Amino acid sequence: MAVLNPVTKAQLRRFCSVKRGFWSLVIILILMFISFFAEVFINSRALVVYYQGAFYFPTYADMIPGKTFGLDYSYETNYRELKQKMDREGGTGFVVMPPVPYDPYENDLRLNEYPPFPPSFSHRHFLGTDNVGRDVLARLVYGFRTAILFSLGLLFLNYTVGISLGCAMGYFGGKFDLFFQRIIEIWSNIPFLYVIIIVSSIVVPSFMVLILIMAFFGWISITWVMRTMTYREKEREYILAVRSLGASHLRIIFRHIIPNTISVIVTYAPFAISGGIVALTSLDYLGFGLPAPTPSWGELLSQGWQNMEAWWISAAVVSALVVTLMTVTFIGEGIREAFDPRRHTVYE
Repeated sequence: MAVLNPVTKAQLRRFCSVKRGFWSLVIILILMFISFFAEVFINSRALVVYYQGAFYFPTYADMIPGKTFGLDYSYETNYRELKQKMDREGGTGFVVMPPVPYDPYENDLRLNEYPPFPPSFSHRHFLGTDNVGRDVLARLVYGFRTAILFSLGLLFLNYTVGISLGCAMGYFGGKFDLFFQRIIEIWSNIPFLYVIIIVSSIVVPSFMVLILIMAFFGWISITWVMRTMTYREKEREYILAVRSLGASHLRIIFRHIIPNTISVIVTYAPFAISGGIVALTSLDYLGFGLPAPTPSWGELLSQGWQNMEAWWISAAVVSALVVTLMTVTFIGEGIREAFDPRRHTVYE
């Protein structure tokens, strides 16, 4: 079992003492838990079906045809209708539905009415529907999962490239550093949005394609930061000592320099995550993001703009964006306070 050193314990205590950051972390973890297991909370499939002495758990199972439950069709069971049927019959069978019994792709249309429909507790559309009858809450939650996974994947790629290259530039210096400085200066002048437009006109921008395009340009900022930090760290006494002991360049960079710059890396991470969420939302809003009908906050925001009378669409997605970005920002502030080296380091 790993034992935390006193500095790490002090940093954790300091983070927990920043109540705004601590409770923001709790909120964002709860939201991530709900979104990662969204099929349990928001889904058109039942959680549990008890029929003729047998239990069925359709949520994460394969498609179960209606004939299995005595219905007159062989395609996937409509569990809301099955629940109504069993309630009318009053037998021993029962159906347990999720709190929101709709999936993000399902169109809930009504006779002689046209979507978007306002929030309704009787129809279980707690935040209403969009302009094609899909549940707004379902698309918000599944869209949050997409945005979080996108930003975490983008963060991983950006940090992998940026930290490795930035440390190499700062450590080796000389012509190696000058060469990559010129490369980064050229790279940073490439119009990112135009590249997205060109790629979107050639291929459908899937989840992985968007991450790769964003990572293609997103590693630059952390590279400059790590280059500066490595320039400073490589002249300290502990680096000179391990170098005199014959440590290799890779060992010095990955076992000594990067661990001693972890405070900077961790501090930048929450703000990079919020930047990834905003980037994906912006691209989806402009129509250059994920293809329809993928649940997306940007697509909901675009619908809200096109249907101003359906106030619940804009209100829901703007509120979700504000809460998410605010909590991530507060987490970043808490981490910055906790990892502030002036609180844990004394220079003589």
